[in-house]
Amino acid sequence: MRKINPFHVAFPVTDLALARQFYGTVLGCEEGRSSAQWIDFNLFGHQIVTHLVPELDTPHHNPVDGHQVPVPHFGVVLDWDEFHAFAASIKAGGISFVIDPHIRFKGLAGEQATMFFRDPAGNALEFKAFADPTQLFAK
Repeated sequence: MRKINPFHVAFPVTDLALARQFYGTVLGCEEGRSSAQWIDFNLFGHQIVTHLVPELDTPHHNPVDGHQVPVPHFGVVLDWDEFHAFAASIKAGGISFVIDPHIRFKGLAGEQATMFFRDPAGNALEFKAFADPTQLFAK
């Protein structure tokens, strides 16, 4: 398997102070560079950038394994134990889930723990972990 490089994703938020509190305090992301229009954060070793915009588009959903998955969304694939510890910290932080932490595709290729929640601007985030990490790209 090739070395995994950090990804970079930039996305809109409607309030940088709320983004700073949510990503920095609630999710525990270290803050990097910033300006009056954007903030860089370290999300599990990946660079995410919140960009200030006046308003966001209406989110959409697609059915996946009995749930309405928000689209667009982004997140990180964590180790199994790290996922469960992170899920517990999100629950303890009082974050409302779009889709509660659960096991998807149980007993099938790609079995995974997954959860969805939104940031204060309404952006959907998914964090997941695979029972067998080699199944990340299984067909």
